[in-house]
Amino acid sequence: MQIIKSAVAAALATLALSASAMTPIQDAELSTVSGQDGVSIAANLNIKIDSFVYTDTDAVDANGLGGGSVSFNGIKINGLIAASIDILSRNSFLQAAGAAGVTNPGTFYNAASGGDVVQIAIPADVQVAAGKLLNVSVDSIKMGNSTASYGSMAMNQIDLRGTQVWIWAH
Repeated sequence: MQIIKSAVAAALATLALSASAMTPIQDAELSTVSGQDGVSIAANLNIKIDSFVYTDTDAVDANGLGGGSVSFNGIKINGLIAASIDILSRNSFLQAAGAAGVTNPGTFYNAASGGDVVQIAIPADVQVAAGKLLNVSVDSIKMGNSTASYGSMAMNQIDLRGTQVWIWAH
């Protein structure tokens, strides 16, 4: 039995060594290789933030003005979001930016010599169940140390489909 185990171990070791051998590939050969394009990301968000507080650090003046704070309490963000990540060539980026309404990319991107651009896009054709788009709510809005609230607020069914974000080095 020990001889069989040794033979199996030797065979597996030989296979592992031959499988790990890497050989260089020439540019001509590499140009014929094709594969998947881009990366996709999907998330079902369920974010809770205890509070967001804005504080005015100005000293109180002779009229009693200045200082104070406002707090947004019980912030919740939930819903579905899906995005794809792709690399766009200069020409593809300029076409996408033009389709988005950019009339002069030269103000932020060199149209003559700019390089590739990373595009993060929320596809316009993503199907989302009713009521599952992004929702943002704030349970209460309070001034200073008061326990009284001005009320709450909500932004419902925020539809980000069709959104594009571009990133590049410069």
